[in-house]
Amino acid sequence: METLSPFINYLRKFVNLTDDEVTRCLVPVIEVRKYGKREFVTKAGEIENHFNFIVKGLVRKYYKKSSHDINTQISMEGHIILSQESFHSRTPSEYYIETIEPTVFISITFEDLEKLYSISKKMEHLGRLVITHTMMIKDRWQMQMVKMTPRERFLNFVMKNPDLMQRVPQKYLASYLNIKPETFSRFKHLLRGHARSIGTPATPPKANQQGNHSKNAA
Repeated sequence: METLSPFINYLRKFVNLTDDEVTRCLVPVIEVRKYGKREFVTKAGEIENHFNFIVKGLVRKYYKKSSHDINTQISMEGHIILSQESFHSRTPSEYYIETIEPTVFISITFEDLEKLYSISKKMEHLGRLVITHTMMIKDRWQMQMVKMTPRERFLNFVMKNPDLMQRVPQKYLASYLNIKPETFSRFKHLLRGHARSIGTPATPPKANQQGNHSKNAA
């Protein structure tokens, strides 16, 4: 149950779940899945069959354009990641989902989730709330991509996600923020130079941040 605690706590932000409901409804359909570093969770062309909550680790979601990976989501502990359109429509995914670090997921299959909805109105309501939340995050990110300059996107991300600046390869972050690699390097250099000039660490204080870090939250 210790491994399940982060997921149950996440769900309890949306509805009040009793211990009995967790044991009776959720535990039977939950699967703990473990992956090593740089392992595929889902590949383009496959039908996404798992709803995934990250207990431990770091994961990216991307599609291929010519020879380039276009990252649309980078998610860490406490976040949800899946190829959402494929999962709900039962059509092949256009995305790859790949671990950046060794990762532990709490996963529920599409079939088990549908069964859960059919036996419990409360679980169906919970599912709708979670999906709505991820869509709101997606819309918020897309608006930032439109309204913010590359420099503003970079600074906003650094302030909110200092840990990811250390954990995620620079080329992934540049793609995710839609910033040219050379521009990303220049912003990073300027940030370090500014930190040295005022005698503070180059990495800003850690901020509390909930939700997926994504262009496309699922």
